[in-house]
Amino acid sequence: MRKILLGVLGLLLIVFAIFFAKYLIENKDKPTGNVQKVVKTVFVDTVENKDVPIVIKNNGNLMAKHRIELYSEVQGVFLRSSKLFKEGQKYSKGSVLLRMDGAEFGASVQSQKSNLVNLITSIMPDLRLDYPEAYPKWQAYLNNFDMKKATPPLPESTSAQVNNFIIGRGINTAYYNVKNLEERLRKYTIVAPFNGVLTEALVNEGTLVRNGQKMGEFIDPSVYEMEVAINKSYSRFLSVGKAVTLSNLEHTQQWKGKVSRINGKVDQATQTVKIFIEAQGEGMKEGMYLEASLIAKDEADAIKIDRSLMVDGTHVYAVKDTVLQLVEATPVFYSDKEVVLKGIENGTKIITKPVPGAFPGMVVKVAETDTKSVISNTKQAVE
Repeated sequence: MRKILLGVLGLLLIVFAIFFAKYLIENKDKPTGNVQKVVKTVFVDTVENKDVPIVIKNNGNLMAKHRIELYSEVQGVFLRSSKLFKEGQKYSKGSVLLRMDGAEFGASVQSQKSNLVNLITSIMPDLRLDYPEAYPKWQAYLNNFDMKKATPPLPESTSAQVNNFIIGRGINTAYYNVKNLEERLRKYTIVAPFNGVLTEALVNEGTLVRNGQKMGEFIDPSVYEMEVAINKSYSRFLSVGKAVTLSNLEHTQQWKGKVSRINGKVDQATQTVKIFIEAQGEGMKEGMYLEASLIAKDEADAIKIDRSLMVDGTHVYAVKDTVLQLVEATPVFYSDKEVVLKGIENGTKIITKPVPGAFPGMVVKVAETDTKSVISNTKQAVE
């Protein structure tokens, strides 16, 4: 009886478990299967093709257009002049920049002058007897000869016989020796070739200056040049006289300049062409690092957009009936951050900010903002 009772209870337990499991399966909550679709919001601008100024930008340092490095061609002690030979000292044209002690060399010049006068004096009796027509010129030359002044040119010979006679007596040789020494004596004093300022001073008063030693640097602070390297592909846009806008890196100061020279050689390593921009204005200093903006030309029927919006270099995303599609465009100019495009029809709504995960056919929502033409925005940016 006990075994029969346990068997019946086990059978009842199995039947109960089956019915209970069936009940749970029938009353289980089933997923609805409705997945909410996310539609991304995009910002667009309406294309309006206009003339887009192509602006080439580059950076460089200002250098004085007129500058000289002061080197000594003679040896002597540096003497004090009317102004201290110090950096920042201004000099007017013709004033003495520096002077070296040339007393010893000056004495040798006077000795050679005296020798020349003695030679001329020695030939005067022969000139008076043999060539009386030449005698008055040479006598007047001796009478007007001043040892303290530069040696005047020798009188012109009236005939070949007189000329040969003068040469044979060594007059010409003595004269050119004196002129050579006088030219060298002038090098003991250096004068300012233009109005300017001393930017480097390497010697002090009392210093022994040796032949070939650099003494300083002198510039004209009124006119500067800036050298920049432009990609060779842009060189066709450049010409001498083109207007250039210069500004500091903070864009708090601006100056006007122009292209003064263009190098005719392309750098083989960088494939760039050097151009030189001439500029002048208050606040300019040698060595300043500036940005040059050169309007090369106006590209007709074009727009300007951010380079990050380009797809594969020849397409941009546009929105048509809330769906993204690729529009083909032709890039004509690249700058650091922007690109000038042609070939997009007026009225096309292109996106203005990159859309992560974008693909053709993607459904998007256009942000409710006032749409403005790309060209209008870029024009204002340029201005």
